[in-house]
Amino acid sequence: MEFYEVLKKRHSVRVFQDKEIEKEKMERITSAFFLAPSAGNLQAYKVYTIRSKEMKEELVIAALDQSFLADAPVVLVFCADQQRSAMKYSERGADLYSIQDATIAAAYAQLAAAAEGLSSVWVGAFDPLEVSRIVDAEPYTVPVAIIPIGYPAEMPQPRERRRIEDIVKSID
Repeated sequence: MEFYEVLKKRHSVRVFQDKEIEKEKMERITSAFFLAPSAGNLQAYKVYTIRSKEMKEELVIAALDQSFLADAPVVLVFCADQQRSAMKYSERGADLYSIQDATIAAAYAQLAAAAEGLSSVWVGAFDPLEVSRIVDAEPYTVPVAIIPIGYPAEMPQPRERRRIEDIVKSID
């Protein structure tokens, strides 16, 4: 799929088909977020892949009862590795760069999923301590995004966007 077509096809989907994702597609999605740019090429993030129904049910509770998480065949939890980034960039690395690294990787995962004919949604509303417990994250990793991925069982209509002129300001 052509890149700009991928951007147009990516929509937030919260209803998934009861259909497993092919191993090859998940490998390509993983390869895509692995290639995401990161501060100092440190790749200061960890990604937990959740397929277990029990763990997905726990994530539903941690994510303020967003029940669609349990219906996605795969849920990716992106965590910032603050320690890795702090080794090179001190406090700014821990507090900002590691967060940026994890969020860029999550965005790449969403675009790769769209390119594979899959759908996803960015989940940011959750209890980070509870998510850390569920995935057994190291103390220096901070969950920043939960991305459920699957075949869509709905196709939401594109939502109205702000005008580009309201967002982009040229400074000459």
